[in-house]
Amino acid sequence: MTLETGTPPPSRILVVEDENDIAALIAYQLTREGFRVETARTGAMALRSVGREVPDLIVLDRMLPEVSGDEVLRALKDDVSTRSIPVLFLTAMREQEHRVEGLELGADDYLTKPFSPRELVLRVQAILRRSGEAAPAGRGGILRAGPLRMDVGAHQVSLHREEVSLTPTEFRLLRALLERRGRTQSRKQLLEEAWDVEAEVSDRLHTRTVDMHVRRLRSKLGEVGDWVETVRGFGYRLKLPDGVE
Repeated sequence: MTLETGTPPPSRILVVEDENDIAALIAYQLTREGFRVETARTGAMALRSVGREVPDLIVLDRMLPEVSGDEVLRALKDDVSTRSIPVLFLTAMREQEHRVEGLELGADDYLTKPFSPRELVLRVQAILRRSGEAAPAGRGGILRAGPLRMDVGAHQVSLHREEVSLTPTEFRLLRALLERRGRTQSRKQLLEEAWDVEAEVSDRLHTRTVDMHVRRLRSKLGEVGDWVETVRGFGYRLKLPDGVE
């Protein structure tokens, strides 16, 4: 197929799954939707593939032989060149605790087996849309709070003119706080804004997932991280010190 001039290339999806039938099904469904798909049967193969060409998204099985999906995700998050790759965990581990663990590791979404191929495609599309979305209409592309500057369209954050490296989830979390600075947001609101997780998931998941990412965000923002206040029993807000705009 020849792409017209100016048409962006299809997003590249890396599917990491050791069961051949499932990998083939996923690849087929994603290819039908216009994605460029590569598959890997092991965690080691996945990391080599990422080293050759960074994908736009990874569908990652947690229960892989030798190098587990968790280990692959940790390796990705430890490398500045790959930590921003969105990851959809796909696994037979169905317990809520497993979902919490997956999100805590840094996965952008979590889908359990058996799964609907159509749902998987929709989740992939939603993750890519969130990770590549442009600035909201009417809000402009730049958000500021004192020495903190966020270029929404470019997906860049700087503090005192020095770039701050954030994961896509941390970026969306900070954006939600900046857009509503001074206003308290519940953990549930932040979870839906930054993770697009269904509203009916449990309060325990709200607390553990959001609290962990807020801690990481605070540590990356240095003194500005102290401006992210905990509102006990409810959630968080970004409150600027007096005299700071």
